[in-house]
Amino acid sequence: MIPLSWYVMLSAGLFTIGVVGVLSRRNIFIILMSIELMLNAANINLVAFAHYLQSLTGHIFVIFVITVAAAEAAVALAIIILLARNRGSVYVDEFNLMKG
Repeated sequence: MIPLSWYVMLSAGLFTIGVVGVLSRRNIFIILMSIELMLNAANINLVAFAHYLQSLTGHIFVIFVITVAAAEAAVALAIIILLARNRGSVYVDEFNLMKG
């Protein structure tokens, strides 16, 4: 049996990689994948603690998080494609749409 601490360490490592990806990259696709990686790290924690506590609540939250992540990815990819067509780039530094 694998101890709970290994799952928590795996999740912390994946979450750290996701945060570094969000903060250091300029390509919006890489940023989106890093956000998905952080959501998957949270899912690992939810499943591990649900199994450890013998509860079904964590599994239900995981299904909800996966659903929200899929919707977020679909909407984000549509926005990214629209911006790429209009601006010709997928780099975050070049998107200054809110400046007046």
